[in-house]
Amino acid sequence: MSFLVISLRGIPLTKSLGIINFHRNLFICCGINFILRMYSKNICHKNRKICYNWNVVVVFERDIMVFANIFKKISRILLLLFISCTLISGYMFLEPYWLTVKNVKIKDRDIPDSFNGKKIVFVSDIHHGDHFSRERLSKLVERINSLGPDIILLGGDFIGKGSHYIKPCFEELKKLEAPLGKYGVLGNHDYYRRGEIVRENMRKAGITVLDNDACWIVYGGGRIKVGGVGDYYHSNQQLEPTIEDAREEDFVILLSHNPDYAEKIRNYKVDIVLSGHTHGGQVTFFGLWAPYIPSGYGQKYRYGMVETEYTKVYVTSGVGCTGYPVRLFARPEICVMELVN
Repeated sequence: MSFLVISLRGIPLTKSLGIINFHRNLFICCGINFILRMYSKNICHKNRKICYNWNVVVVFERDIMVFANIFKKISRILLLLFISCTLISGYMFLEPYWLTVKNVKIKDRDIPDSFNGKKIVFVSDIHHGDHFSRERLSKLVERINSLGPDIILLGGDFIGKGSHYIKPCFEELKKLEAPLGKYGVLGNHDYYRRGEIVRENMRKAGITVLDNDACWIVYGGGRIKVGGVGDYYHSNQQLEPTIEDAREEDFVILLSHNPDYAEKIRNYKVDIVLSGHTHGGQVTFFGLWAPYIPSGYGQKYRYGMVETEYTKVYVTSGVGCTGYPVRLFARPEICVMELVN
């Protein structure tokens, strides 16, 4: 057992203090050792021990070596942790720029033959502002157009902070091209920045506003319906315009910025709900779990395809960020959906 023995004038203190763990008293030992080295002239080396004549301090060399090895291992671990934290912190600021294209096949027997193979591009949560510049938005528009979408659907939260970003945002989104139309709903951040002005600029950009509204898209003798509801927290939600003239055999898409609204659907007329809002968790543990999800249903609507009792929901990770401009294992995405009957 490792121990430190201190004796004063030949009287051992181990009887009164017991055996004292060496590692707990290393710094005391080193301090006494230093003082004795300074003032003691009678130093002898015997049996790999350092012995002093008066106020004898016995320090086992083995204990010092054990402590040195432990200290070295701890130092390495701390260094690795420091390097890892530095790399992860740097990566978190880079991931928001690592835009990916997510391809999803939507298979449903209600899809008309004329829409088989049609491509829908779904984008949400741009958050144009201080952390998502106009230049990045312009490149996003170019990237979307290069995908050759037939229909473009926008899930809201166009604006980050500042209503002065509304006009330039939609000047860029006006350049989006889709032969069968561009459609969108507002998100909670759009209401923070004066929702009516956002709607007005959406219309000027050629985007059909679907807040509590819907329309049929007709092509080649077939048709599908696209509808939307108002924001879950800052507006009301009216599903009737989307389902009132639709049958269960029709293919119906619903835009809802917040995926929580899907829990309120109590019919089988809506084939799929497209949502954003959660950013895929934005900061996650390896894309499996996020410490914070802005949803009343925990991790359920964090990201991806979710089945409910009456419909299914696709939740995109979005494009921009809220709060700090960081992401971790929640890459921003453009979602390309191919309709397959």
